[in-house]
Amino acid sequence: MTRALVYGDVDLNLIDGSAIWAQGMVQTLARAGCDVTLVLKAPVRTGRLVDPLRALPRVTVLSPHEEGLTGEGPMRPAEAAAVIGRIDAQRPFDLAVVRGRALAGQLAAGPLKGRLWTYLTDVPQSAAEFDGKSKGDLRRIADASRMLLCQTEELRGFLEAAVPATAGKSVLFPPVVVLPDGLEPRAAGAPSGKLRLVYTGKFAPRWNTLEMTRLPALLRARGVDAELHMVGDKIHQEAGFAAPMKTALENGDGVVWHGGHPRAEAMRLTASGDVALSWRDLTMDTSLELSTKVLESGSLGVPVVLNRNPMHERLFGEDYPLFASSESDVVDALTLIGKNPELYEQAAERCRAAAADYSLDAAVRRMRGYLEATFPEPRREGKLKVVVAGHDLKFFTKLLDHLRDRPDMEVRLDKWPALKTHDPERSLELVQWADVVICEWCGPNALWYARNKQPGQKLLVRLHRFELYSGWPMKLDIDAVDKVVCVSPHYADLTLQMTGWPAHKVQVIPNWVDDEQFDRVKLPGAKHHLGIIGIAPSRKRFDLALDVLEELRREDPRYTLFVKSKLPWEYWWIWERPEEREHYEEVFRRVRRSRALAGGVVFDAYGRDVPAWLRRIGFVLSTSDDESFHLAPAEGMASGAIPALLPWPGADTVYDTRWIHRTPRDMAEAIAATVSGGRWEDEREFARAQVRTSYGLRVVEDAWVDLVFGIHSANMELSPGGARISGGKADH
Repeated sequence: MTRALVYGDVDLNLIDGSAIWAQGMVQTLARAGCDVTLVLKAPVRTGRLVDPLRALPRVTVLSPHEEGLTGEGPMRPAEAAAVIGRIDAQRPFDLAVVRGRALAGQLAAGPLKGRLWTYLTDVPQSAAEFDGKSKGDLRRIADASRMLLCQTEELRGFLEAAVPATAGKSVLFPPVVVLPDGLEPRAAGAPSGKLRLVYTGKFAPRWNTLEMTRLPALLRARGVDAELHMVGDKIHQEAGFAAPMKTALENGDGVVWHGGHPRAEAMRLTASGDVALSWRDLTMDTSLELSTKVLESGSLGVPVVLNRNPMHERLFGEDYPLFASSESDVVDALTLIGKNPELYEQAAERCRAAAADYSLDAAVRRMRGYLEATFPEPRREGKLKVVVAGHDLKFFTKLLDHLRDRPDMEVRLDKWPALKTHDPERSLELVQWADVVICEWCGPNALWYARNKQPGQKLLVRLHRFELYSGWPMKLDIDAVDKVVCVSPHYADLTLQMTGWPAHKVQVIPNWVDDEQFDRVKLPGAKHHLGIIGIAPSRKRFDLALDVLEELRREDPRYTLFVKSKLPWEYWWIWERPEEREHYEEVFRRVRRSRALAGGVVFDAYGRDVPAWLRRIGFVLSTSDDESFHLAPAEGMASGAIPALLPWPGADTVYDTRWIHRTPRDMAEAIAATVSGGRWEDEREFARAQVRTSYGLRVVEDAWVDLVFGIHSANMELSPGGARISGGKADH
């Protein structure tokens, strides 16, 4: 049973969004199959939030104050980190879900490093706020975390762009809406009689709670009879706010203050209302967080007044009738729905639909996926001893992580400082220890391990395009190698032709695509956006991508080409070659001078935030002269973009021929027809399904595990085009 610790910098004596997060996280982990220990920050003064959790199966609520592990008051981050460390030392947890940047920073340097699942909320949410210290803190937290749980897609994309270390570790974990047993949503239908407004949560200046207390009187002046019900007991103590806020709660015209209540009762009060209020100060419009209260109200069938921002527009639609940015907007919106039953029902239905994706069942499904990926089921008793050897493991990272995660493998690394440089004593020690050796790259590392292979040991070598055109494969003792792995049928065929190796020695396992990381909601306008990733060296043929764009923009200037790449002069080995410089000078001269291209080419910085960047892309181009696999179109497919390729050698063994076009003009015509014919949505979903089946990370991980364990897997269905590998040859 997976053991999980949960700790948030949260006082569970008070009802607010962070307390609700703690409840939802504990319930999600328990229902996903974990034994959960919730460690409390503050001594228990009221059980209204804690008692329901104590009653859950598989849940232990631990109060360090009752156990004598800390002092009397709420724990500060450093103290909490020390207490958590002591609790973990008694019986280590498999994972620790923690909320609070300061706390995570403390834990990042401790023994929980690598087991942290850090929930990020209290981070800078604009570029202006992101100073060097913030970036450094988050980089250290990201390096120490196995997973970074982000509340919204907007927050995840922002973090990946600002702090590259978060890319690949950031996953979505939206707020969880859990309705108490027996609580029925508000009955459908417009309100009759007095309009009941509801607010639950903390009372604070930027939450506009003092301004809310004026609404009943303002609405009455408009002919709408209304009263405001406010639930909560946490009043922020800012000067000039706390006293007027308390007075308004106790004596406000049309205001009913219910005080603090258990969450179930607070939600019942919300369900008894007609409209919930989540209208906030304009300074919060750039927030990348999503209010749990908004989702709870939606799940109860109660429409919500809230600020207009891109995230809310995505959830509720641009024409949602209860967006408001000022007090007069709020009064106008409430007056409108108070007098128009049909508009009220439209708002309620939008809120119900938006909340549906944030249910506990949805959260449990998401969590089970993360747990299964992190803690795979064993395939054998005991541990297989595996060595991974190579100088550059950037193409093997996710596979290495998966092998290390497996309970049936012990993995050690022989990291060569350079292609031809290693520590012979370390390598000899490892080759004498290992059951299986995986050489990443067929270079000097493969030659050394082939010469020193032990009896009964398995040696696997992964060969890339780079080595095939060097002399190393010709020097490799193929009799000492059990399998050479190529990433595409075309390069498997070339390998056999150039080396003369026996066909049964060569196997194709394709490159992996982290399809779950790339699966993100597209931004508006994506279907008119082309993307190209990497334009250097010149054989990437950026000039042909410009041909495609020019063809499209002659008919529709909305088409735009986004380029995510280092620029050619950033590669010294490219820029020192006269023919390369000449090529790019001509290409960039064309970008500057072509009328058809004016304003149609956007250069974005090279970086690891490709999944976030692909949210704006509807088509990913591959215009190269040659590729061994070309991962970019597959990544685009996983993101929900459509691949568009020119016929480089072997392209049809990796990608379905429906995505391959003879010329740039043919490619442009196909793109235009897909968009104008209304087929973009269907085609991109078809492409996404293809890449998941053939190149999804878990599919490729399973193929490698089969190979390492020596499990004979029948010819792998390799490509979306239907190519199969049989004895190293492609059957079409």
